[in-house]
Amino acid sequence: MLSIFRRTAIAALVMGSASAFAQTPAVDYALSFDNAVHHEATISSTFTGAKGEYLDFRMSRSSPGRYAIHEFAKNVYDVTAVDHNGKALDVERVSPYAWRVKNDPAGVKVTYTLFANRADGTYSGIDETHAHLNFPATLMWNEALADAPVSVNFTPFAKDWKVATQLAKTSDPFSFTAPNLQYLMDSPTELSDMDIVSWKQESAGKSYTINLAVHDPGTFEDVEAFVEKAKKVVATQMDVFGELADFDYGEYTFIACYMPQVNGDGMEHRNSTILTNVLPLFETELGHNSHIRTLSHEFFHSWNVERIRPADLEPFDFTQANPTTNLWFAEGFTSYYGELTLKLTGEYDSKTYYDKMAGAINAVKLRNGPKHFSPEGMSLQAPFVDAATAIDPTNFSNTFLSYYTYGHGLGIALDLMIRSEFPGKSLNDVMQQAWKTLGKPEKPYSADDVQKALADGVGDKAFAADFFKRYIHGQEIPDYAALLKNAGLNLELESPDTASLGPVSTDFSNGAALISAGTIAGTPLYDAGLEKGDAITHIGRYNTRDKARWDLALKNFKPGDTTTIRFKRFDKELETEVTFYQKPDLEITEMAEDEVSYKATSFRSAWLGEAESEDER
Repeated sequence: MLSIFRRTAIAALVMGSASAFAQTPAVDYALSFDNAVHHEATISSTFTGAKGEYLDFRMSRSSPGRYAIHEFAKNVYDVTAVDHNGKALDVERVSPYAWRVKNDPAGVKVTYTLFANRADGTYSGIDETHAHLNFPATLMWNEALADAPVSVNFTPFAKDWKVATQLAKTSDPFSFTAPNLQYLMDSPTELSDMDIVSWKQESAGKSYTINLAVHDPGTFEDVEAFVEKAKKVVATQMDVFGELADFDYGEYTFIACYMPQVNGDGMEHRNSTILTNVLPLFETELGHNSHIRTLSHEFFHSWNVERIRPADLEPFDFTQANPTTNLWFAEGFTSYYGELTLKLTGEYDSKTYYDKMAGAINAVKLRNGPKHFSPEGMSLQAPFVDAATAIDPTNFSNTFLSYYTYGHGLGIALDLMIRSEFPGKSLNDVMQQAWKTLGKPEKPYSADDVQKALADGVGDKAFAADFFKRYIHGQEIPDYAALLKNAGLNLELESPDTASLGPVSTDFSNGAALISAGTIAGTPLYDAGLEKGDAITHIGRYNTRDKARWDLALKNFKPGDTTTIRFKRFDKELETEVTFYQKPDLEITEMAEDEVSYKATSFRSAWLGEAESEDER
């Protein structure tokens, strides 16, 4: 998705001449939704100019923004093909994912039915309210025509449907083009009765159009209020890099579907993002901020991932999983900035942001995953966890920590380290260096390139080498308490007098506390030998048949207390001893006024955008 995008003008000329030369390579798609109520689309793909005796066409097995296998071919059926004269061709299914016909260089038209009933960032969802399309889950393609120009034509189900997409527009509101397969597959599309609000954003001497397309059951006033929040996110993140990415065709589109039948998700793309949420926008009045959180994260990706791009993802391979060791940076640092943005825009107050930081820090410090894998090693777990499916149990509760969270915690630490050791500098300087040397010239990067961006950003190779050795290649945990102290913040036990058995998932539906997920190594339940599937009936003398009684039992013990625990396993009643430990969860609070220095409050103000009081000045 790099230099091939720069061939847009050439592709347009080729497409313009395609009608005059029948065998000029081209791919044309037509999609209709007559049976939308039953989640079906009828799709035709016309492949022109392919060479060879046979033409193979296939469905993808992976999708940009995802790192695992997704078998999209399972929802394709009734595949037929004709040559350019309309003569039927025999269709052979050569694999679960691919089909073959005798080739006609003048054009082979393949028609099939797609079933699509999961609207999110990975799959497609079709019903009478919309067609929500992720093209790897929707369109067949031919590898030999991967560089051929593409046209996409929609026949909408309803007269009030409009189209939101990053595909290039034409004079027909339902016809679009793409320069090649990579751009096509990276272009999610929504057709629905949506509201579209656009505004201009100036950057580096250019004017870009930012579109927010929203399919939502609420009012246009809800959308307008959301637009104002989105504008703040765009402006704040521009400040990190100094400019917008140079969006192809001069536009960037937020494609948001907030309908009750969707699945919550967010997925970055080169000039757009998909945002899905089962909650309508007016739920923000009840304190929900998940809509703007996802938007903030995904827009940051327009720099970090879409252009500052891991070499392992370029070009994207639609036939297999696309792993990379750099998700701690690509996803994790994006998570850090996604949350920090909302503090800087005023969406979060200080307490909310401190709680978000504490969540990431608790995970890095207390979860067992970092004991087993470095951030690079954790990144390589993505094909097993990124919406991947398998039926055999795993021990992920003890061995995995999301690279989103791991990288988020490292982003916090690195920003604080830089601000402490290099006055006047911050992680922004590193991101700007990465943008200047990797993102803007669209040079896919390795971990060494990121280390160099860190070294050049702060002007200290030794610092960068030490950080990568200890925290990226290695598994050391940063000293968060010392780092936060520089900002006048405490990192302390949230409930030092509270006894705990450790984090545990319980189900009380059958009159006992059924452990519904693996217990965590190092916690009282794990050390006592309890495991998933055990049904706890008593803690000490207290019955645990419901949540209220479970909570009551825990309140009657102190850290260090030992008691019996009765449980059922394999239809046997068992008893063992358990010793409570101190609840380890940490919280972030501001130091008392008489404890904090002016230097620390100034540090925090520069970091989190907080105004200083008259007394502090």
